[in-house]
Amino acid sequence: MNFYKLSKEQRQLLVIRIKDEIESDLRLQANNHLLKYFTDDDTYIRKSAYIAFGRIYKENSINRSDIVNQLHSLLKNQDPKVRQTAINAAGEIGIINFSEIEQLIEIGLFDSHHSVRNAVIGSLKKIGEKNPKPAINFAKRFLHHEEKEVRREICHGLELFGRTHPEDILPLLKELEYDNASRVKNMVVHVIGQISYKKNCLEKVIAHLNTWENKKLVEKALNEIVEVHDRYKNFAFYTQEQAVKYIEKNCFCDSEEGS
Repeated sequence: MNFYKLSKEQRQLLVIRIKDEIESDLRLQANNHLLKYFTDDDTYIRKSAYIAFGRIYKENSINRSDIVNQLHSLLKNQDPKVRQTAINAAGEIGIINFSEIEQLIEIGLFDSHHSVRNAVIGSLKKIGEKNPKPAINFAKRFLHHEEKEVRREICHGLELFGRTHPEDILPLLKELEYDNASRVKNMVVHVIGQISYKKNCLEKVIAHLNTWENKKLVEKALNEIVEVHDRYKNFAFYTQEQAVKYIEKNCFCDSEEGS
């Protein structure tokens, strides 16, 4: 099935049908329709399915524990597309009630398949944007996990909330400034760049970077900030030139050695 080969009217009807059939499965504690949509090769079909989960949960027309239990069951499926979609569905629920799906997100964080772990990142991003406090508390639990990929994924998951509340995210990023994994430090740099270009963000980012000790990492972050203001020039509050001037005037980082 190809979602965007359908007409707009056909897509609207399909979205309604997907929700109705998923709701029917949940009422019957079955999964025939769920598995059909969760295994579909079309990303947009799977997206319609996990968004439907969130809507059904929000409507509270079905016992919410049954909905969450179904996701736990789906997360044991051998098909990574099913597990990935289950985590995305958990993300939709987490916007409303994080505590109910926290265990699902934690299980997904250690999944063997990268697509499922990426779904955790995406879910943490949207939860952090809409329901930040529990998402941040979750991130703190794994910020210094022994596995570098877990630390990297947690760092990435902080990104969207950081664009609106950088003051809450920057202290967590600072805890990773001397991380021994390059992939983690590169993600720190990436996230700093991503939270720097929105209104009222560059000022907070630069002020906080002035307190960091790892000057080499700060230099990389500053370069990323400058590049981001060009890459996202249609969305950035400052032009790249303005950003450079602000950094030159307000960044007091010296060239001490870091790693």
